[in-house]
Amino acid sequence: MANRSRSSAQKHYKEQARQQKQQAKAARRLDAKQRRATAKSGMDETLPDMAESRPEPQSLPTPAERTSDRPPP
Repeated sequence: MANRSRSSAQKHYKEQARQQKQQAKAARRLDAKQRRATAKSGMDETLPDMAESRPEPQSLPTPAERTSDRPPP
């Protein structure tokens, strides 16, 4: 009979851990949602010149540069 109560206690602790993990996950999701909302609204106000800029084109590596990164077969 001792094994049965021990198993029941293990189930209880496992369920508590699962619930705590779910609560932490929900809190992280809410925090991320709020962070995205503030970042989205803050970006429009703080960096107006960045919204119109485009990245400059990058030059392609030469064939010698491309092969130098590969290890020998």
